[in-house]
Amino acid sequence: MIDIDPEESPRARFAYELRRHRLAAELTQKQLGRRIGFSTSAVAMVETSKFRPSERFAELCDEVFGLDGVMTRLYAEVWPPPPPVPAHFRDWAVEEQRATTLRSWEPILIPGLLQTESYSRRIFEREPGITPEQVEQRVTGRMQRKTILSRNNPPMLMSLIDEGVLHRPVGGPAVMREQLEHLLEMARHPRVTIQIVPYSAEALPGLLGACIIAEMRGNPYTVRVESQPRGRTVTDRSTIAELVSRYDAVRADAYPQHLSCKMIEEVVKQKWT
Repeated sequence: MIDIDPEESPRARFAYELRRHRLAAELTQKQLGRRIGFSTSAVAMVETSKFRPSERFAELCDEVFGLDGVMTRLYAEVWPPPPPVPAHFRDWAVEEQRATTLRSWEPILIPGLLQTESYSRRIFEREPGITPEQVEQRVTGRMQRKTILSRNNPPMLMSLIDEGVLHRPVGGPAVMREQLEHLLEMARHPRVTIQIVPYSAEALPGLLGACIIAEMRGNPYTVRVESQPRGRTVTDRSTIAELVSRYDAVRADAYPQHLSCKMIEEVVKQKWT
């Protein structure tokens, strides 16, 4: 039996409370699974904080245990509704919120979690056929995604950015100056690391596209890969292993954070002031 510390995280508290109420009801995992329509293994994995239950799972547990929405409220604390993002991005938005570490590589644009509102808006405005309402919805969704970095227990964000991104004139000088100054500010966040990959490194293993790797306690479990016309979320273990290897190859040529910040400062002074 795995001991769960309920103070470790909201996710751990959900697991702890599920087991506590099940034992108080004198039910085995198999019996609880039958009553709520889930497998014994699913119940076991939720109780050990290895599996993300559905909201319906929490609601049914409340019914079986005779609780007044206790498990449902705990569920909402651990897995809040994803931000308003396009349908093809919703699965990733959920995974992004539950990750303990996010490792991103971006050869073209500033990573979404580090973008300013003005920078994001300019990106969405240039999409062919998009309406002003859709632009605002997507900007709102992107800004809401960023709130994971202001949580009590935010994920580690390790971001690799190609040097060329600092020079790409998205929105003009004012937008770029604000954006790069925001990068410098975020680099002071205790859970954020920003590293610039210089032109001289070539970064050839990563030039086919951006990606962001979600990890849970150091183990990669899903990756978002960007491509035209829209990206995809990858869960195949062999593909994830290959993408992690490519990420590591790019990172090996990146500047450490203190040198990366100096480069950003120089670009702001020389090009965007």
